[in-house]
This record gives sequence, structure tokens and C-alpha cells, in this order.
Amino acid sequence: MTVNTNTLVSITEANQNFSKVARLVDENGSAVILKNNVPRYIVLEFSEAEKMQSASDEDVADVSRRLIAKNFEAYKELAK
Repeated sequence: MTVNTNTLVSITEANQNFSKVARLVDENGSAVILKNNVPRYIVLEFSEAEKMQSASDEDVADVSRRLIAKNFEAYKELAK
């Protein structure tokens, strides 16, 4: 994952100035909170989290379609 260094915030700063974190999310789409100088948390807009969730649902549907197509004969036999 590529991280924009302009969106990095220490956990101490995020705790003391959460409005800065919210502003970074509004401007850049996300903010990364560091704990002990290591990326630990990501804050993003709720709508972006929903998009990620629906993308994974679509991925599951794609895998299901592929497995059904690959094993179609076995499914037909099981359906008897």
C-alpha cells in the first residue's frame, strides 16, 4: 500500500488534535496514524469503507461463478 507522507500523524497528535486528522481525511481521502513510528491505523471516509466492502462481495461472486463454471459437470451430477 502506498502511503502519502503528508497524511501521517502520530497517535499523540491524533489524540490531541483529531480535527487535524479529520481535515486530512477530507483533503486526501485518508490519514495514517503512527504508533511508535509505525503505521498502525488508517482513518478514511465511511463511504470509502463501504466501497471496499462491496468490492470484496463482488470478488466473492466472481470466484463463485468461476468455481461453478469449472465444476459444472459435478454440480449437475449432485443435482440428480
